[in-house]
Amino acid sequence: MASDPLVINSRITIAGWELTEQFVLAGGPGGQNVNKVSTAVQLFFNLMGSPALSDRVKANAAQLAGRRLTKDGVLIIEANRFRSQDRNREDARERLKELLLDAAKPPPPPRRKTKPTKGSIERRLKEKSGRSEVKKMRGRPGGD
Repeated sequence: MASDPLVINSRITIAGWELTEQFVLAGGPGGQNVNKVSTAVQLFFNLMGSPALSDRVKANAAQLAGRRLTKDGVLIIEANRFRSQDRNREDARERLKELLLDAAKPPPPPRRKTKPTKGSIERRLKEKSGRSEVKKMRGRPGGD
């Protein structure tokens, strides 16, 4: 199944040779099975060396990956949520797909500066002067 290509979206498809899987012992529930069968999956993907991704997607994915990215640019995804090896393998591939989909999203539009309306400026100043009056009234009475 590691040799199957991973389709991210209509423009991005990760070839099977780019993905490497390693199976390790997983902790957690499972009884004696936990000590005998390697059900946890470590999915390795050379993010920085992948020809399927653009530079922008690689940079965004590297930022999203955080500590899961090695110094060599290899993304490591560990999946051990399930008790079966196949479900963990699917989970790891799905998590890689979600990360790359987030990285491939277009950047948000630039923020446009706005000015406060004339009415809001007047209301703010009126409220400020009202607070000022309240605070002046808290002082000692003047001896007029």
